[in-house]
Amino acid sequence: MTAQESGTTAAGTETLRERLLASLVTARDRTTLLTSCVEDPDLTAQHSPLMSPLVWDLAHIGNQEELWLLRNVGGREAMRPDIDVLYDAFEHPRSERPSLPLLPPEEARKYAAEVRGRALDLLEGADFEGGSRLTEAGFAFGMIAQHEQQHDETMLITHQLRTGPAALTAPAHEPVPPYTGPAEVLVPGGPFTMGTSTEPWALDNERPAHVREVAPFWIDTVPVTNAAYQAFIADGGYDTERWWTPEGWAHVRRNSLKAPLYWRREGSQWLRRRFGVTEVVPPEEPVLHVCWYEADAYARWAGRRLPTEAEWEKAARHDPVTGRSTRYPWGDADPGPEHANLGQRHLSPAPVGSYPAGESPLGVRQLIGDVWEWTSSDLAPYPGFAAFPYREYSEVFFGPEYKVMRGGSFAVDPVACRGTFRNWDYPIRRQIFAGFRTARSESA
Repeated sequence: MTAQESGTTAAGTETLRERLLASLVTARDRTTLLTSCVEDPDLTAQHSPLMSPLVWDLAHIGNQEELWLLRNVGGREAMRPDIDVLYDAFEHPRSERPSLPLLPPEEARKYAAEVRGRALDLLEGADFEGGSRLTEAGFAFGMIAQHEQQHDETMLITHQLRTGPAALTAPAHEPVPPYTGPAEVLVPGGPFTMGTSTEPWALDNERPAHVREVAPFWIDTVPVTNAAYQAFIADGGYDTERWWTPEGWAHVRRNSLKAPLYWRREGSQWLRRRFGVTEVVPPEEPVLHVCWYEADAYARWAGRRLPTEAEWEKAARHDPVTGRSTRYPWGDADPGPEHANLGQRHLSPAPVGSYPAGESPLGVRQLIGDVWEWTSSDLAPYPGFAAFPYREYSEVFFGPEYKVMRGGSFAVDPVACRGTFRNWDYPIRRQIFAGFRTARSESA
């Protein structure tokens, strides 16, 4: 190796180290915001049986960081082996966690901070080449940054479920002209590369890259809006059985669903509660807090359907000019504030038509950020899937119980959002920041 090559390698290693450090610090700053904006009783309370107490998430973040970075990468002795079982997400369902002997808020903060200090010391001397798969390209550090940001999104969901005065603030969106572009875009048929084998911090369910054949189809240029969804409600959408799957219809009847979560009718207006503030539902924003059954019923009512996961990814990543799949709709560059509404910069989706710099080569907008988008697909492994570094990240969820969401929401940090990133949940879930767009086959 020449001196010049050695210098280039050293420079690349330091750039990677700086990126990992920035990702970890950004995640911890957000965790601190989400756990310091309310008093301790709100941290220890369970605001919904669907969610953990905020203080559980805080200590769990520290425990996972200790497990993977300090113990697995650094070979250190366990700091608090006595709490491992308390913060194992597979040992205790969320509804039971308030009854556990959890670390109180101040102790949880100190534990997470001590783990972080040791992890940053480890990062300072870490070797990212020639080691294990955990250390190659800094994977374990990137995985932990993503894990913390995923729990930050979970904690933000808990904040939305929490009642009481507003505890979080964020700037409003910049005004944008009403969207007047084409309602849908034709995605050409043919093969494309789905998934990734090269993204260094991609998680196991995103791998490996493989070729998918997709028939030509049309997809909405922008997500379905609140105004469009209100038309579905006004047309008796929740009272008309033929729009719903049998399971969806049973769910609607059993739970008396009439509108998205947090909406209520007052006179001639629809209002919503958003992070402690009651406001008129903005007609131009993507609809939010709808379950898969609601998204599927709307699509049927509109004479359309939800896109498959492969269709969604082709619309987001396929460049018909070059024939390659890009990292993001706009290309291979990391997300910037001009591309997408990510990272909790705002506390709501942006109006449809926003972020023209983030559109795909085919002209589809807002595929990344704003709202998670339900697809018609069940969560399934890609051909050649191999669990790494543990089965419980995704393998145990494969099957027809879970529906895939793509694209990320305003609550997702860029480190945990890619054109290949896959999310999933039960089709009944509404507390998540999920919306949708619709599609139709070319011949439909």
